[in-house]
Amino acid sequence: MALFVTLRRLPPVRPTIPHKKKANMEKIEVAVSFPVHGTYTYGVPEGLSALVCPGKRVMVPFGKRRITGYVLGRDTREVDCDRLKPIDDVLDETPVFPESMVPFFRWVAAYYVHPVGDVICEALPGGINPLESAVYELVRESTPAAGECDDPLQEQVLCALRDKPLRSAQIARKTGCDIPAGLLLKMEKKKWIQKSRQVFGPRARTRKRRYAKPAVQSDRPIDGMGLSGPKCSILSLLAEHGEMAVDRLKAEVPRASDHLRDLSRKNMVEILEKPVYRDPFGEAVEPDTPPELTPEQRRVVREVTHAMKSGFSAFLLAGVTGSGKTEVYMHLAARTLDEGRGVIVLVPEIALITEVERRFRARFGQDVAVLHSGLSAGEKLDQWMRVAKGECRVAIGARSAIFAPLADPGLIIVDEEHDFSYKQENRLHYNARDLAVVRARQARAVALLGSATPSVQSIANVASRKFREINLTRRIHSRTLPEVAVVDLRKQKDQRGTARFITAELKEAIQKTLARSEQVLLFLNRRGFASHPVCARCGEPQKCRHCDITLTLHKKSNIYKCHMCGYFRAATSRCSHCGSEAIKALGMGTEKIETALRPLFPGARIARMDRDTTARKGALVKILKGLKNREIDILVGTQMVAKGHDFPGITLVGIICADLSLSFPDFRAGETTFQVLAQVAGRAGRGASPGRVILQTYNPGHFAIVSARNQDFMEFYNQEVRFRKAIGYPPFSRMLQIKISGKDKDKTRTHAETTGRICRQILVSGDSKCGSVEVMGPIEAPLSKVAGRYRWQILMKAPSSADLQHFIRRVFFENHAHFGSRDVSTAIDVDPMSMM
Repeated sequence: MALFVTLRRLPPVRPTIPHKKKANMEKIEVAVSFPVHGTYTYGVPEGLSALVCPGKRVMVPFGKRRITGYVLGRDTREVDCDRLKPIDDVLDETPVFPESMVPFFRWVAAYYVHPVGDVICEALPGGINPLESAVYELVRESTPAAGECDDPLQEQVLCALRDKPLRSAQIARKTGCDIPAGLLLKMEKKKWIQKSRQVFGPRARTRKRRYAKPAVQSDRPIDGMGLSGPKCSILSLLAEHGEMAVDRLKAEVPRASDHLRDLSRKNMVEILEKPVYRDPFGEAVEPDTPPELTPEQRRVVREVTHAMKSGFSAFLLAGVTGSGKTEVYMHLAARTLDEGRGVIVLVPEIALITEVERRFRARFGQDVAVLHSGLSAGEKLDQWMRVAKGECRVAIGARSAIFAPLADPGLIIVDEEHDFSYKQENRLHYNARDLAVVRARQARAVALLGSATPSVQSIANVASRKFREINLTRRIHSRTLPEVAVVDLRKQKDQRGTARFITAELKEAIQKTLARSEQVLLFLNRRGFASHPVCARCGEPQKCRHCDITLTLHKKSNIYKCHMCGYFRAATSRCSHCGSEAIKALGMGTEKIETALRPLFPGARIARMDRDTTARKGALVKILKGLKNREIDILVGTQMVAKGHDFPGITLVGIICADLSLSFPDFRAGETTFQVLAQVAGRAGRGASPGRVILQTYNPGHFAIVSARNQDFMEFYNQEVRFRKAIGYPPFSRMLQIKISGKDKDKTRTHAETTGRICRQILVSGDSKCGSVEVMGPIEAPLSKVAGRYRWQILMKAPSSADLQHFIRRVFFENHAHFGSRDVSTAIDVDPMSMM
């Protein structure tokens, strides 16, 4: 795929190109993979002109370094020819994204106030760009001999560089010491070491396989060519097969590599390389036959298919759990492929991709690619290039799959569109659900957003006629929705031990379900054993050293762990405040539920599905397979189990505590609670046997709990929307969040306060477009410290996105010096989903 072999070392500096040649040089627009806004004009040397086209990566000089750039197209802007720099190299044989995606990248960069080069870098598979780095090596003629250096640290640096040149980070690792930049500069001035810049190849590359084939046709018999026996054997095999992999020839003929080199020199054999795709799918699937659709499904397919003929449309498919939304997706995908266009299918989490991609592969075979962060760098690169080269037209994945390099998408599906996982919370803060609608509009395609519990925003878009609503009101095969029984946990306050969270009603229901040889799903949206360890002596909670959050006890690993930054310490540790050993493990998580169930149901096969048990590659698939094959009787899990899974054997769902997310300091807390509860309740009774749900709660009268019990999202929406309208929050306004963080508490606070003053100065500047913007803050974030960084935030809201965009651009671009601080970082989150 790439020409990285030409970039192992920095080539000599190019001679200055005469003005006339620069003036005649083709100009291209390049977005660089560097955090700078705007694009740059570069010239294309005559020798590289035939290789350059939009969508390819190029190596370009940028200041004193060389970095990767992305060709957006020809550049017609006026440029001073004397300052025009030529590109150094073209990195790709084929484009890594189609030219049709360039407007989409520009839109994303403008809307999220993010450099377009960084947007493209975020979209592409990680680890594919070459990197330039400073490399230090000895000046051997002037380097002091071992033991002659007075400074021990300088002596260690010289010793580390004896064998080969190294980067500064490599020197630090080899010496085991932090190496100050000033020390290296001092050694340079003494001419003991010298610094150069080298470009190193990427971590992820296309894997290639060597093949051999006959170079020429000859009428002479092989045994009459005067060749050795092994060479004759090779030529005979190639004559029979036409082309063979070199590794297969090695298995057939001893020392085949040596003989092939000799035959190649004699022009009797041609050696070539072909890309080999790494297979991320695992076991093969059997092709399926499309089932007959229900009348409701046929109506939905007919309506969406009709809309495909007239360009862009956005649909909200509101279908109850078990109504067959996935089958609708596959029928519409087949219609789209028949029209010669591509399909993007987004699912909220990697946990769901396995099931969805298996169903699509059974229907569409090799036309399916997967794109998600669970793949290795090489696997994701292979899948990306299969799509980019047009070798497959269905791309399935989590949120990053919205950037799948399809040249002409005709259908973009967002399953479980309500899910917060579609929002990326770091680097580029995009929402894949919203981008699906934007990309569909630009491609004149159909965006289909599906959910049993649609988001408040999407229902509001239906009300304002931005979306068209289509419904699936019945489960397939006329199956009924599960009966939901509410258990008031306030009545359990006098209970002790497991009876506080495995109530008598739930225990009895589990026993009856197991007696019928049916399966049970127990849901608690908190992992670990105990979520609130407290010192019995001084009463202080045991908090993370780097975050403003309580540690969680993980009993199996015997550690206290922070779920924000990953910090952990031994479970035998003393209290960090008073040194006492008496630490009480309060609170609960999925691990505690699993532990409590084993003595209650000794004959049951119990498994747990959360981030701890699915961290290893293949672990998630193993759990899902065990559930499908009825090798698991009781599954305990977090919200991983609540989304999209279809297991007919589950007839009982127990919700251990329905209230955990209601107390979050976030205006969407009620929405989140309703959606999770309704979704997990929908896992029950999807087979021939009816389902039942035991919903345990401390707030049985809360409207989110009542609406979830009734499985009625419109009942929830009608109450929630009144609250949102009263406080002027989305969907009745647009919001933007400035996130400020730094390692120094005082500097971070001062930076946040200065940013707040800048915002208010612009508000009173007389700019009419800023008059509608409301600024709230700065204020400390609810989680005031994470991973050693103190966190502040400023919230802004306005009736229109255009006013908010204008305002933040003035704040950001008119105050470069303030936001360029090295001590404090600032991030802009447009349409934030979390207030934490």
